[in-house]
Amino acid sequence: MMCQTKVSIKDRIAPSFYQLHRQVKRHDATHYWLKGGRGSTKSSFISIEIILGMMKETRRNAVVFRKVGGTLRESVYEQLIWAIDELGVADKWKARISPLSLSYGKQRIVFRGVDDPLKSKSIKLSHGYFAYIWFEELAEFPEMDTINTVLQSVMRGGTTFWCFYSYNPPESVQSWVNYEASLDRPDKIVHHSTYLTVPADWLGAPFIAEAEHMKAVNDEKYRHQYLGEVTGTGGEVFRNVTLRHITDEEIGLFDRIYRGLDWGYAADPLAYMVVQYDKTRKRLYIFRELYRVNMSNAKAAAYINQENPEKGLVICDSAEPKSIDDIEERGVHAEGAVKGPGSVERGIRFLKDEIEEIVIDPDRCPNAAREFTQYELEKDKLGNFKSVYPDKNNHTIDAVRYALERINDAPLFGW
Repeated sequence: MMCQTKVSIKDRIAPSFYQLHRQVKRHDATHYWLKGGRGSTKSSFISIEIILGMMKETRRNAVVFRKVGGTLRESVYEQLIWAIDELGVADKWKARISPLSLSYGKQRIVFRGVDDPLKSKSIKLSHGYFAYIWFEELAEFPEMDTINTVLQSVMRGGTTFWCFYSYNPPESVQSWVNYEASLDRPDKIVHHSTYLTVPADWLGAPFIAEAEHMKAVNDEKYRHQYLGEVTGTGGEVFRNVTLRHITDEEIGLFDRIYRGLDWGYAADPLAYMVVQYDKTRKRLYIFRELYRVNMSNAKAAAYINQENPEKGLVICDSAEPKSIDDIEERGVHAEGAVKGPGSVERGIRFLKDEIEEIVIDPDRCPNAAREFTQYELEKDKLGNFKSVYPDKNNHTIDAVRYALERINDAPLFGW
């Protein structure tokens, strides 16, 4: 049975969420990423939407996740009880503590920690399906694979889903959360909010005073904590990366194409990269990749020959001369990179300092997008950045270095 709430929705959500409310109501997307700083009321908005949505359709249930189950009661559980009270429907809902749950007739909101993502398979419903799925404090989760595992378990039994992800963006560009939020997909909406769009009387004078004090004494910390900006740790290596779609029309006009290959097999992937370098504009386009573990030289050569029928030169990691000979015998025009002391450092400095923009298509080259945006200097025990570039999670970066080694028809980074 549908139920009308007793208050206007505009009285319970901040103005910055009005449009998003209409989008949620129309189901303009399945995935809603709500990011922002302290006091932005993003969690309040999500709790309101879940209660409203469940009371409009009798088959809708909700499941709410946090990384640690022990944090559920004093956070999302209380948040949803707040929403029920604010909407004036407390007499229609039943709350339980053990196990944590909220019920509206046969409909339920259940709460789970994700200590083991596979345990989400055991969540059962006697009525309807989980139309609403909420991951609170998303940055606490270890990786997107964990989220996907949970979604595969609970997104079943229905055709219409609303997946909410709420979080304060980590300061580091390296964070998987910031990277995932930057990726476009047609069924995804990313919304950013701050306390500045919230009525002051909702927050209270002490909150405003603390925010203004932080702004006065530490602007960068204020921008991160209160405005939800990704300010960075200072250790990001590539600050010249742009993630965007590279069209077929653009690729058709590329005339300075270079190819590089970084060997790998079991633990490390083989990475083969195809790039265009616009020397005049100092712009690099990364538009094709092969990134795979357990790939034989024969299969790699077959891929390269198909991708590169004109037999353009492929510069390979020279650490495996037998592999270079192997793919050459299979028709690939390949040569080893010219290495020497300092060649890695010079290659990375060229990519980050001499190239004004590195354009990466995250759909065509998801691994390059991930590695370039998340590549950061490591810190020592005292918290200072180390002077050497880390030799991990850099397979596409190495392949791109090799590809560009001879853009001037002579070794650029070797001796």
